[in-house]
Amino acid sequence: MFGERALELLRELQRSTDGTLPPYNEDAVRQVLDEMKALFDQNQKDVKAAAEGKPGFYVGIHLRHASLERNQRCLLAYIYNRMTRIRDLRWDFSSVLPREIQLCLHEQELQWFNKYSRNLASYMRSIGGTGLDLTQDTKPPKSLFIEVRCMIDYGEFETEDGTVILLKKNSQHYLRRSHCEHLIRQGILEHIIS
Repeated sequence: MFGERALELLRELQRSTDGTLPPYNEDAVRQVLDEMKALFDQNQKDVKAAAEGKPGFYVGIHLRHASLERNQRCLLAYIYNRMTRIRDLRWDFSSVLPREIQLCLHEQELQWFNKYSRNLASYMRSIGGTGLDLTQDTKPPKSLFIEVRCMIDYGEFETEDGTVILLKKNSQHYLRRSHCEHLIRQGILEHIIS
């Protein structure tokens, strides 16, 4: 059936949990593009035959054209949804993606991520003369300081005010939210909610 492979791409993306990104399915995308080329070529032949006055080609031409448009919409939806997830990853993980996520991205997606990251960083530097990190405090904080537990032996961590803190596994600290939010997102620190 026409369009099944394109629909399967979208189902594959939908089955992945929020915050994760399945590997780019280059093989399936290529199969959809090959199907689209075959449908287009057949339509070209039938249009030529219909233009010569031969009857009975219009239904097939219309069906294949509708299948082409559906495949195109499915591919565009697949690419768009991957781009929005990659954009969200930039806000969650900063400019450096974990290795397991990088392996799921296509080369062009990595290039897009790097360009988006540079543009966002450039914009944040331009705000207010000294810059403003928009990726911090993505949700309004209830308090400026939070209690955190270190999940791994991280080593020394220097805060913005120059204080050096030794982050050892299972150690607990009372830190300014803005100093440790990126470490929480990366899984190095865990917010202790009392």
